[in-house]
Amino acid sequence: MNARERFLACMRFQPMDHAPNWEMGYWAGTLERWYVEGLPPHPQAVRGLVPGAGIKGEGFPWRRSELKDQSVSSYFGLDKGLEKIDGEWGIWPPFPKEVLWEDEENVKQRMADGTVALVRKDSTTLPHVLDWPVTDRASWEKLKEEHLRLDISGRLPADWDQHLALYRERDWPLGIGGPFLGVFSSLRTLFGFERLMYMFFDDPQLIHDVLAHLTELWLGIFGQVLDQTDVDYAYYWEDMSYKSGSMVSPRIFREFLTPVYQRINAFFRQRGIDIILLDTDGSVWDLIPLFQEAGVTGLYPFEVRAGMDVAAVRARYPRLQMMGGIDKNALVAGPAAIDQELERIAPVIRSGGYVPGCDHYVPPDVPWTHFSYYRQQLARIL
Repeated sequence: MNARERFLACMRFQPMDHAPNWEMGYWAGTLERWYVEGLPPHPQAVRGLVPGAGIKGEGFPWRRSELKDQSVSSYFGLDKGLEKIDGEWGIWPPFPKEVLWEDEENVKQRMADGTVALVRKDSTTLPHVLDWPVTDRASWEKLKEEHLRLDISGRLPADWDQHLALYRERDWPLGIGGPFLGVFSSLRTLFGFERLMYMFFDDPQLIHDVLAHLTELWLGIFGQVLDQTDVDYAYYWEDMSYKSGSMVSPRIFREFLTPVYQRINAFFRQRGIDIILLDTDGSVWDLIPLFQEAGVTGLYPFEVRAGMDVAAVRARYPRLQMMGGIDKNALVAGPAAIDQELERIAPVIRSGGYVPGCDHYVPPDVPWTHFSYYRQQLARIL
């Protein structure tokens, strides 16, 4: 089986030669450590990144304009991974970057998505967002007119025809969706978290209006894209749960988010897309039934320290597709903990519908020897 066939069979709980052999990704600092400890750098590996930068692996939907691991994948012979259509589904055209203030250490600047962030010049920390583009109805109307027009112009790569040619011959899974396709995450990107939490109560009609417009935008763009190519899965990025549970109540979820999910997911199903994945960290126990009710078929990465156990999830939700779920802290601890962790998830692999991998990017405190042991042991049970 090729990677595409293997992924589709896995997600549909059908027979396969083995589960997809993937990892979600790595922090740049992790790979730099491993290069010192024995990982051969791939000739195309990107070096010198900020340690907090993320580098995607095979199990994190990737588009061709983003950074992707080459070194670990080639060393272990991992399968070809998830790709997604390389397009812009949110703010477009981007805001011009504008320096608003600076001193010797920091720059306060407007970012491409309209946020205002404080950025350290030495890149030792990630940018700290200070403000967001939507504060009230007037700012929303202005943003909608200038950066969220119902128009696909400029949203696809300049070499789109070459992408289409690759898609026609692909032997890897292709999807549609991405960071701005997230009902909650798009609101948070526009309003900021704290303001959004108040807006659900103070101006619910504005939230409904924003979501109605975004829904029309997404359906219009995706319709035009899917007229030109088929895809194997759809993908939402949400990050709407903490370690202790959901960021929103079931009432808020059903009133604001469910109708949007259901409409978009009905569109996906009409286009033959039966695998609809959603990425959200933290504890998702309370969210799983809500996502399923809304038409989502699979979740990841199932963070163990947030109380997510893929074996327990499989027992309660036997047809939920899953990816991730291997405790990254077991990789820190070493072989004994790794063996115990793999014994825990082995029955889930055999049950189908599950792609094993670390429950988030592999952190820099994982030694190369531990990661190598983990990958070798995991390969034996795939």
